[in-house]
Amino acid sequence: MLGSPDEAEDAAQDAFVVAYERLASFRGDASFKTWLLTIAWRQATNRRRSLMRWWRRIAGPQQGALDERPAEADVASRAASPEAAAAADELRHAIIAEIRALSPKLRDTLLLAQAGELSYEEIAAMTNVPVGTIKWRVSEARKVIRKRLLECGFADVADR
Repeated sequence: MLGSPDEAEDAAQDAFVVAYERLASFRGDASFKTWLLTIAWRQATNRRRSLMRWWRRIAGPQQGALDERPAEADVASRAASPEAAAAADELRHAIIAEIRALSPKLRDTLLLAQAGELSYEEIAAMTNVPVGTIKWRVSEARKVIRKRLLECGFADVADR
């Protein structure tokens, strides 16, 4: 969500401080995990907005929005040939670019869902959005990415 591990760590630290300060206000309406993740989500969202405002002031309107690219770890490819490895790498980069091009609501919901650690119900509680909307956003994000990849010539994504 924030584009860098350092920013994510800062947001997480802020979230733990806020959670500690508000621990007495925890009512138990949701699970403690959902309560804490909601605080973390809001801290990350606030930090992203702050970074965007800072970037616009520094870079000016001609530079556009903050580049939210996370530092990418180099992952060794298990492809059978250099050509297959290059094609897989090209597809991976295209997928990352298309995820970044999504609206923040679609992108963030997709990333939360794809992490595999949260149920749709937990994501809905964190983001204060109905479960049906979360399901639609994930489906729509996947559909948009698949369509854009097909338009870019990645025919093999049709089967995924």
